[in-house]
This record gives sequence, C-alpha cells and structure tokens, in this order.
Amino acid sequence: MEQFSPILPVLADEDLDPRAAAVFEDIRATRQTDFINNFWRVLAHDPANLERTWGELKDLMGEGTSLDPLVKELIYVAVSTVNNCTYCVRSHTAAARSKGASDAQLAEMQAIVAAANKTNRLAIGLQVPVDDAFS
Repeated sequence: MEQFSPILPVLADEDLDPRAAAVFEDIRATRQTDFINNFWRVLAHDPANLERTWGELKDLMGEGTSLDPLVKELIYVAVSTVNNCTYCVRSHTAAARSKGASDAQLAEMQAIVAAANKTNRLAIGLQVPVDDAFS
C-alpha cells in the first residue's frame, strides 16, 4: 500500500492543544479504547475542526440512530471506495469487521459499489431522463 508523507505531522498526546486533548479523551471514553487513530491525530492541528468533525461523527456513527451500526460502516466503506480514500476504506473496513462484517458481506458490498458506479456513469453519460414514477 502506497504511503505518503502527511501534510501535517501526526501529533502525540503530549503535543496536543488542551481543546484537542479534551476531544481525544471523549474519543477514548466513547469508543472505550486508548487507541486514537492517525486521522484524529492529524486533524488535532485544528482543534475547532477536530471538535466539529468528532461531534458530527459521534452523533451519526454512534448508537441510538435508525441505522444499524454495521450498515453505517458499510455505507462509509462504500462512499470511501468511490472517493478513493484508502485511509477511510481501511479504517471503516476494520470497524465493519469489529461489528460483525464477514468477508462475503464486504465482497458483496464492493460488488454493489462497482455496479452502482457503472450504472451511474452510464446514466450520466447517456443523459437518461428520470422516470415520472421516480419523482
């Protein structure tokens, strides 16, 4: 897997602004782990953006919403695949596996992503009009 040098360094806990440190503590408490991944460690250079992004993802990806946690992770992997975000594909595939995703489910999801991407491109390229029944 090709790795690039980060635009900003991955911050260690001792290098955090107090606002970023507070977010990391909330991540640890919410996820019940000491692990803070590199996404959050790089985003910590901008504590306000870190707070906003964590708050949004905590609300959307956490418990108590109408979608099953595994379904949410599979959606995240699908969108990350289309957006070509290797980091997000890897991290959310790991999260999906931790929520019970099997190899067969992950393969099927990727086949659906590929089919949707193909048919989307065909509909766009051919400028297919939307059926009245879909309005």
